[in-house]
Amino acid sequence: MRALVVGTGGREHALALALSRDPAVTEVHAAPGNPGIGAVAALHEVDPADPAAVAALATRLEVDLVVVGPEAPLVAGVADAVTDAGIACFGPSRAAARLEGSKAFAKEVMAAAGVPTARSWVCSTPAEVGEALDLAGAPYVVKDDALAAGKGVVVTTDRDEALAHAATCGTVVVEEFLDGPEVSLFAICDGTSTHPLQPAQDFKRIHDGGRGPNTGGMGSYSPLPWAPPDLAEVVVATVVQPTLDEMARRATPFRGCLYVGLALTAAGPRVIEFNVRFGDPDVQPVLALLDSSLGELLLAAAEGRLGDVDAPRFRDEAAVSVVLASAGYPESSSKGDPVTGVEAADARADVDVVHAGTALGPDGLVTAGGRVLAVRATGADVAAARAAAYAAAEEISFPGMQRRSDIAAEPLGVVEGASVTG
Repeated sequence: MRALVVGTGGREHALALALSRDPAVTEVHAAPGNPGIGAVAALHEVDPADPAAVAALATRLEVDLVVVGPEAPLVAGVADAVTDAGIACFGPSRAAARLEGSKAFAKEVMAAAGVPTARSWVCSTPAEVGEALDLAGAPYVVKDDALAAGKGVVVTTDRDEALAHAATCGTVVVEEFLDGPEVSLFAICDGTSTHPLQPAQDFKRIHDGGRGPNTGGMGSYSPLPWAPPDLAEVVVATVVQPTLDEMARRATPFRGCLYVGLALTAAGPRVIEFNVRFGDPDVQPVLALLDSSLGELLLAAAEGRLGDVDAPRFRDEAAVSVVLASAGYPESSSKGDPVTGVEAADARADVDVVHAGTALGPDGLVTAGGRVLAVRATGADVAAARAAAYAAAEEISFPGMQRRSDIAAEPLGVVEGASVTG
């Protein structure tokens, strides 16, 4: 099959890598891509959030499958346009993408489906926010209702900080804090049924020990030796399938990846949030360990026939991704800084350097975003994969580079807690 990956970041590079190594996939294209993706896929200039342009490109390339990476194109209706052009698209319709496009809508669906999650209040005025904060109590969780690129959430014990964040948003959702380690579960959905992938954990805070502001993610690992062995099955039964049933009841069936961000509380798994696409960097180690065809899995989901393919299989190993971020991130980012050492790191056994925010300057690779690269490594266990990832990361440098030193360091991986994403 011929596949087109839409997007520019680390998630799209990880997807393109997995598809390029899939015997079922004969060609990989990406639009617009980045320098790393260009090593494994043919790149095409397109606005990823322009539904008509993406559909026209997919038609011209005669691809069999379009995989939409980021949330903004899905909310803009790219999947609808591609599907209307007669091409299978892995990604939900614009209507179904509201599960991420509006946190208030997601909470409404969860309530109707009986999904276990935190109590919440939808607020549009300072007075409503203040009342909700008093009802929820500290730590305060305030989420921008709209898309915010993973950084629209504040979790704080400072009420003034919570109010200040709400003032920068339009509608916000105030929630009770969920206490417990955070887990990412990706469910491949075809509208009525699902195949879950292997759980992962990512690290949202910028600094070691879970300190500092939320980011889009500073690293991740999989599998989770400390998690309940039946976690995926429990989450499918209590969260994913009820949500699919509710979306189908609303005549907006969900096809694509339903990301379930979970807190493993004392009362059991509770949903922190839904996303409607693969998370980055938490999907990177999961894809590194996938031992069955990604292309066939995504195509079956897009065509509404997951029952035709076996559940995904994973190697009995571990994978760790360590993110290298630019100076100023997450408040800002430094662009145009020269990046060195990528080839040396990428040449190491069992290591991939995943490009997230890079570009080609006159003299070579330069930074072009907040999260610049992720160094991903596999190993016999988490400790081996972690050691390989950090050893490879030592090869890479650019001015002001930031990275955490404690990704996948147990027991921190268990106790960092529900560092809520946005």
